[in-house]
Amino acid sequence: MTVDDEGSGADADADGRVDPEAADPGGNPLALRIEQLILGAERRYTPFQAARSAGVSVELATRFWRAMGFADIGQAKALTEADVLALRRLSGLVEAGLLSEAMAVQVARSTGQTTARLAEWQMDSFLEGLTEPPEPGMSRTEVTYPIIELLLPELEEFLVYVWRRQLAASAGRVVQTADDEEMVDRRLAVGFADLVGFTRLTRRMEEEELGELVEAFETTCADLVAARGGRLIKTLGDEVLYAADDAGVAAEIALTLVETMSNDETMPELRVGIAFGTVTTRMGDVFGTTVNLASRLTSIAPRDAVLIDSAFAEELVRSGESPASEAEAAEAVAAAEKEGEEPPAYRFALQPMWQRPVRGLGVVEPWLLTRRNGTSTS
Repeated sequence: MTVDDEGSGADADADGRVDPEAADPGGNPLALRIEQLILGAERRYTPFQAARSAGVSVELATRFWRAMGFADIGQAKALTEADVLALRRLSGLVEAGLLSEAMAVQVARSTGQTTARLAEWQMDSFLEGLTEPPEPGMSRTEVTYPIIELLLPELEEFLVYVWRRQLAASAGRVVQTADDEEMVDRRLAVGFADLVGFTRLTRRMEEEELGELVEAFETTCADLVAARGGRLIKTLGDEVLYAADDAGVAAEIALTLVETMSNDETMPELRVGIAFGTVTTRMGDVFGTTVNLASRLTSIAPRDAVLIDSAFAEELVRSGESPASEAEAAEAVAAAEKEGEEPPAYRFALQPMWQRPVRGLGVVEPWLLTRRNGTSTS
């Protein structure tokens, strides 16, 4: 959406060549019809005209446009009333003092990155799911328009519904945080789950088989993490990153993942590493030493096992989810029986492992996490 000259035609690259696709998506009439169907408006504005109509500077409009993930289009007449309205809304939030300019750009970037992946996934899935076209002889390209026409209103409503649900859940977590500083720098349990030997698999499996395995792994992880109260932060093909406010929840997720994958003959072995501590959250992602430690623990964890750091172990003991040792558990049971009370119901067991140096983090004391009764609660 950069501006060189208001009267210029299409975008030019560093060598001065014009990219016709920036002004016209391949010159394809069907592509233009689909774009108009989705956007609900015709192309009317150049970037310069859109910025002027929205009452914002071209520089700010360009920052918003790029943050949303769109390529520069020079001065092609490619923008609609919806683009102008979006610029007005974002800049209006800045003018009202509700967002800083930097925060408004972050809003545009986080929304663009999230919805870009969603849109790509949806189009790939819908078209791949077509075994037969609605009419004999129609190509997938020709089928795209009627599919979008049918699905667009329903998917739009569903997207808004899910976003509101997620926003409500996130807002609930924030207001329950006692310390204002913890709203950004929070104490969380962070876990990585990693498929063992994935690189070797990529050399042996066909691309389609590999894609199906990755999709099955990500889907299984996403379902289990959500069902047990965690939050899936991101997926990295053979690895997933999740977080939970409660150590017991994070431990339950980890062990259930290992148990589920080990019972699936089509899946490679799994290893999980979890750490507990202060985590910085930005744009839906998590950062910091705690995240790095969880990643390192994953890399040294035994196959089909969960390795945790000492802070996570201490949190499980503090919350009564695990005894510090079997000797302590026996003492607690004996004391309860003497007093005629119910003995503590520990869910997890902790086994100290050898201290070892971890690259970039010094010497750590990992613990092996297991179920105390050896059974699954899935």
